[in-house]
Amino acid sequence: MTVIKSRRLREFIRYAVPLVIIPSLVLAGAFVFDRKRHILVSLAVALFSLLLFAAGFERRSTGTRRLVIVSVMTALAFSGRFIPFLKPVSAITIITALYLGGEAGFLVGALTAILANFYFGQGPWTAFQMLAWGLIGFTAGLLAPVLKKSRINLIIYGFISGIAYSFIMDIWTVLSYNDGKFGLKLYLAALTTAIPYTISYAVSNVIFLWFLADPFGRKLKRIVKKYNI
Repeated sequence: MTVIKSRRLREFIRYAVPLVIIPSLVLAGAFVFDRKRHILVSLAVALFSLLLFAAGFERRSTGTRRLVIVSVMTALAFSGRFIPFLKPVSAITIITALYLGGEAGFLVGALTAILANFYFGQGPWTAFQMLAWGLIGFTAGLLAPVLKKSRINLIIYGFISGIAYSFIMDIWTVLSYNDGKFGLKLYLAALTTAIPYTISYAVSNVIFLWFLADPFGRKLKRIVKKYNI
């Protein structure tokens, strides 16, 4: 993977890709493109996620090491999707972002969604899952100093991110049931109907962050220090 050397270019990519380009792709996939082309949208999101990740490091050796660790975290998150009811995907994405950066967190979240859906089923919803988990990781990276300072802060963020995941996914719910048209009343109805699922997402994050954040964090911190990542 080629290292992006221009600092200004890297800063532009760092914020434009997750906050503008990828959301625009996801919405375009829902509003403009034929649903049969949903896999192309998901693959485009994955490619931009890799570009975002590449913009997060300056040295080739550092990027390669980060990529290896991100691959391991993605595999763990992927495996976690097979756990019934409570799933650790968001928690693992958040933990990755805290120690490897928001770009790495976005990539873990996005790749987990598209890879796991080759088993659970690909569809237009995949891009929304990629965006939702990606943004959870990216935001965790931005807030890393605050979240690592206090376990309470981390737990609160995990709870809120579970709610945010549901809010993003319910945009797709409305579009899918309303022939690609978004309506505020229908969206509010979808949010109300999804309250049990939203609570399960939030509680899952709290539980897994409570038990996994410290042991995973210690290991990642040692790896980051040992290999100068």
